[in-house]
Amino acid sequence: MVIHAWCIMSNHVHLVFRSIGGQNPELLIGDLKRFTSKSIVKSIQENPRESRKEILLDFFKKEAEKSSNVTHYQFWRHDNNPIELWSNKVIQQKIDYVNNNPVAEGLVYKAEDYVYSSAIDYPGEKGLIDDVVVFRMF
Repeated sequence: MVIHAWCIMSNHVHLVFRSIGGQNPELLIGDLKRFTSKSIVKSIQENPRESRKEILLDFFKKEAEKSSNVTHYQFWRHDNNPIELWSNKVIQQKIDYVNNNPVAEGLVYKAEDYVYSSAIDYPGEKGLIDDVVVFRMF
């Protein structure tokens, strides 16, 4: 998976990525969701300073009980809203949308000021994720 843009909001995540090696993008999303949900739940469980630990874990456990294919904790929703990007113009539109989402929500004035996104990578600065591949239209 090559990540071109990402943004973590309070109740959703945006991701613009390209699969490599012919991998099915939907399978990649499933793998990403499985890995991140286990990592996040483990971090909540092991963090002695997490004041909402019981509330969060109880909520995730109750959501798992509603699902036939989850045994312990349900972190992510089962549905995704994947959009196939077919041209450089559309790719750039979606990257701009993802990076500007915190501005549209009124969280920051400039996209680059939002820490939990790839927006800072586009003007050439370094963001939180090391391997963001900045997309440039030629």
